[in-house]
Amino acid sequence: MEQTDLHARPRLALGKWGLILAAALLLVGWLFNTPPGLLGKADAVGYAVCHRIDGRSFHIGDRQLPLCVRCTGMYLGAMLGLIYQIAFAPRRGQLPSLKACIPLSLLVVAFGVDGLNSYAHLIPDLHLPSLYEPQHWLRLLTGTGMGLVMLIALYPVFNQTVWRDWIDRPAFTGWRHWAGLFGLALALDLLLLTENPLVLYPLAFLTAGGVLVILSMTYAMVWLMLFRRENRITLPAQLAWPLLAGFATALVQIIALDFVRYLITGTWSGISLG
Repeated sequence: MEQTDLHARPRLALGKWGLILAAALLLVGWLFNTPPGLLGKADAVGYAVCHRIDGRSFHIGDRQLPLCVRCTGMYLGAMLGLIYQIAFAPRRGQLPSLKACIPLSLLVVAFGVDGLNSYAHLIPDLHLPSLYEPQHWLRLLTGTGMGLVMLIALYPVFNQTVWRDWIDRPAFTGWRHWAGLFGLALALDLLLLTENPLVLYPLAFLTAGGVLVILSMTYAMVWLMLFRRENRITLPAQLAWPLLAGFATALVQIIALDFVRYLITGTWSGISLG
């Protein structure tokens, strides 16, 4: 047994250093080949997952934010859902009850309906049928609702996959928990709708960072399952390696999507409707 451990340790150490090197090379390569400045890097993240249509985005002055209004709401809701559940329901891994899933499913339906209605107005010459005139505030609210649903589903699955001692209880056990989360989401959306630069600027980085966080969490679970290492982690520090592997994989996805989109369009700008 000891001899097996002696042979395994150098390979494990080599694998960890290889992972660090791969993640560092990917990150440096991406940073050097994307638009300059912090907002430029955030734009490059949004460029991989969002259409970034100028007329459907918030602006700081003449500067478009990294994600459109709907995607801003979605990743803002996702990050809020993650932070809220980590704070008030650490390691809980039970999915919401069927009773709770009914209103959550309505948020998904609202997201789809508003998205399709908005698409119907995208190219007026097609004369597609629509229900109402699209509005920024509706895009933001439905996007935020979808982001909350995403993390309400992802968070318990992540805990079930990662932790040895995950707690078999839902994150939300009473109406106060739900009210707190959705109240905070509504407050943040109202702040965003003021379009105050002091609000938009930090939330632009939070939402772009949310893309990386969610992808990293998802790919971390994939790597743990591929190596059959589920339910082995007991300390937060042990999460560093699977999350780093997830982050490196997320970077590969973003780099690939950035490359393909830039190859097709030749510009870092959003989709033009002109």
